Amino acid sequence: MTADEAIVWRLHQKTLSVWELVGWQVLLGVLASLLGWLLTQRASVAWSVAYGAACVALPAAVMAYGLTSSALARRLAGVAQAAFVGFLLWEGVKVILAVLMLWAAHWVVPDLSWLGLLAGLVVVLKVHWLGWWIRGRRGQQTR
Repeated sequence: MTADEAIVWRLHQKTLSVWELVGWQVLLGVLASLLGWLLTQRASVAWSVAYGAACVALPAAVMAYGLTSSALARRLAGVAQAAFVGFLLWEGVKVILAVLMLWAAHWVVPDLSWLGLLAGLVVVLKVHWLGWWIRGRRGQQTR
């Protein structure tokens, strides 16, 4: 592939913003929480599902901010090695924040339902597949 062909190919590829992905995570977390409440009629289950979703969405939002909007991201822009180190830094922050949130779950959510927490966690983790599916459908519609 030539450089010109690569440019044309990139122009035809639809992008999915990290903020768009975080938005989908939050939306599906809220919907999963409502579904948990509707199925069990227990507020503790709904809060557990919501907290499980937050254990993924909040660290993802922190990482998205760090990679796109922080002063560090602006300084590292254009330097591939430095941007990679920045990515590793924010990935580490995301993982540590998620682990701390999971560790604190039994203190934060009264009458915690571990199954509900796990359900919220898994639903929001799988949003990436929804993003890829939406991206693929957008690409098919423009052809």
